Amino acid sequence: MKKIVSAKRIVVLAFLAIMVWSCSKVPLTGRRQIRLMPESTLIRASSLSYQQVLDTANIIRSGAQAEMVKRVGQRIATAVEAYLEQEGLESRIEGFQWEFNLINDNAVNAWCMSGGKVAFYTGIMPICKDETGVAVVMGHEIAHAIARHGNERVSQSLVVQGIATGVDFGLMVKQQPETARRVASMAAGVGGQAGMLAFSRKHESESDEMGIMFMAMAGYDPSEAPKFWDRMNQIGGDRPPLLLSTHPHPDTRQEDLRKLLPKAMEIYNQNKR
Repeated sequence: MKKIVSAKRIVVLAFLAIMVWSCSKVPLTGRRQIRLMPESTLIRASSLSYQQVLDTANIIRSGAQAEMVKRVGQRIATAVEAYLEQEGLESRIEGFQWEFNLINDNAVNAWCMSGGKVAFYTGIMPICKDETGVAVVMGHEIAHAIARHGNERVSQSLVVQGIATGVDFGLMVKQQPETARRVASMAAGVGGQAGMLAFSRKHESESDEMGIMFMAMAGYDPSEAPKFWDRMNQIGGDRPPLLLSTHPHPDTRQEDLRKLLPKAMEIYNQNKR
């Protein structure tokens, strides 16, 4: 019996050690988070998953909208990189290889996988309306990757399934690439049939906060963010994937974003072009 108790105690202590070791702070918000998976492993899996999306989706490779998505994405990514370097947080984007693609699909959807793999769907472009509207969505999605929300999502799953699963995931990328792709898609919130798996309200609100600051750093007017969510709120019929019940209500998002505007406008005024 003593041996069993001792073994359990060792497991608990080991688990707590892992939790402490993997605890870090999210840039800008300072929230502490737990990440049990090496980010480099998730980035490799995301690269596989993203390539599968590109191989099977109808990618729009030229034209005004595709060029806009790439331009906005690169501009915000550059601003985010400069901010992280200034704060000594370059490790947050270690291994990132930014890609920005527009998918011909009516889904009102956009996402960013670990490693900076971004996809916009044509269904969201009319709601974005213009380049600044695209920047609202782009900043939000890039924020998910910078905050490593995908790692948190997978880590929560690992805790439920057992810590050993996390140890095996590194081998999964090599030996079970299809499974690794599915895990990477789950981490990014990408479901089947162009669906969006919901992040928690906490993650969504955090990405809203970080995203409005990121777009301001890139020289995009952050006052457009509440307006974007007003347009989202005006969509009739069933709510689109980005507004699933686990997401904050658009009215709440608008109010929270308005509270953040003074700080975001200060950043914008320093960086506007």
